[in-house]
Amino acid sequence: MSLPSRFIAIDEEGYALSGETRWTDPAVGRELLENLRFAENGALLSESGGNEVIVEAFDEPLVAVRIEKNDSQWSLLFPYEHEEDFDPHTLRLDEWDRFHGKTKRGIPFVLSRPVQADFFDLLDGFDDESVTIDGERIELPGLFDRDGKIRGSGDWNQIYHDEQRPGWDLGEPAPALKDMYPRLRLPKCRILVPGCGEGHDAAYLAHEGHFVTGVDFSPEAIERARGRYGHLPNLKFIVADLFQLGPEHDAAYDVIFEQTCYCAIDPGRRPELVKRWQRWLAPNGHLMGVFFAMHKPSGPPYGGSEWELRERLRKGFRFLFWGRWQKSVPSRQGKELFVYASKL
Repeated sequence: MSLPSRFIAIDEEGYALSGETRWTDPAVGRELLENLRFAENGALLSESGGNEVIVEAFDEPLVAVRIEKNDSQWSLLFPYEHEEDFDPHTLRLDEWDRFHGKTKRGIPFVLSRPVQADFFDLLDGFDDESVTIDGERIELPGLFDRDGKIRGSGDWNQIYHDEQRPGWDLGEPAPALKDMYPRLRLPKCRILVPGCGEGHDAAYLAHEGHFVTGVDFSPEAIERARGRYGHLPNLKFIVADLFQLGPEHDAAYDVIFEQTCYCAIDPGRRPELVKRWQRWLAPNGHLMGVFFAMHKPSGPPYGGSEWELRERLRKGFRFLFWGRWQKSVPSRQGKELFVYASKL
């Protein structure tokens, strides 16, 4: 799978960026929005100046600035005078009571707060779980699918048992970790790696001299980790459910390294996981993570956005580094976000 090497960001209000500067030319911006599409790996692609680019959207790639209803036809206007129709049956509601949906060509959008207020004025009625349009009650599911695919420990263990290398296992430490770690100049510290799998990231950090604890609730994964890295004296592995870790882990770590755990758990437990991070970190501790920023309502892995992650972390962490990782392996290219933040 070959992807373009040029990246273009879209900010939380739906405008394209060159560095920190918004694009102002409607024709140039419209070309980008009109050509949005998904790559085979789930990343967003588009065209700019006739060249294919990877699009990094902070929120949804389309952010509505106006909504219109003509008889039974609904349409949205986006930045750069780009307009698309949508079906209200695609609408979903996130935890912050924001409306998301898809245009008729399948591109995700979110309603800005002013547009959402205008949308309410066009409805017959609404409640916390539905909207009524032309006499039809349309239920509003959550942002993530609840399709029964949330896996328990037995399911994850079975995958490890059945597969030589599960799809999420790169067989080596996360490339983003190997690239970013030297820049952070961490002193020797205590590090927790939740959802450590076969322990590649944990072992990398242990090799760098840190005291590392890897936790996973798959016995098969931990058995593999111990078999490969158990000789390291400053590295230990624990079979446990993260949400059941005892009080001995409270304030016990200087750094938490997150990678493919946040995206794998039930999305409804993400707020609880963030609280656990704060609980496990010592005062002035740090969160270091590689997160998926991608549209993927079903999983695992489940998607998410930079907007969502910022909202979850902003009350408990101060952001020291926040940036897209643009040298990913092909299956993850265009979807990874590296975050380094200190506990407040």
